[in-house]
Amino acid sequence: MVAAAALPWGGGSPAWIDVPERSKSAFMELKRRKVHRYVIFKIDDRREEIVVEKTGAPGESYDDFTASLPADDCRYAVYDLDFVSDDNCRKSKIFFISWSPSDSRIRAKTIYAVSRNQFRHELDGVHFEIQATDPDDVDLEVLRGRATRT
Repeated sequence: MVAAAALPWGGGSPAWIDVPERSKSAFMELKRRKVHRYVIFKIDDRREEIVVEKTGAPGESYDDFTASLPADDCRYAVYDLDFVSDDNCRKSKIFFISWSPSDSRIRAKTIYAVSRNQFRHELDGVHFEIQATDPDDVDLEVLRGRATRT
């Protein structure tokens, strides 16, 4: 479960946002079995749990992934980036992306911000974390740059 701090608007906001097993399983399928290229998560409408909104097949492109992020609402996502290192080795790094575009509602930004750290820690095996507010923050070259610096 993800602990949420006391939220300023009260009423109807749970003290805990659950991370159901099916959400954790989708991440593990990406990490271990390479079944997904990416997984996009959202907090359900009742603000009770973090659910899988979409998964991307291994052959989907990075553009497919970024096109799946809403322009006006927050999401969490994990993306499995394959690349060739400077020493010519094929590698893979998993990115956790907290997507909070400037056009999203303040209430949504707050809920996602409060839940982010605990949810991120539920996903063991993430290599990098990115907090993004516009498409430039999740440009493919940004991810590649982070991945190749290690």
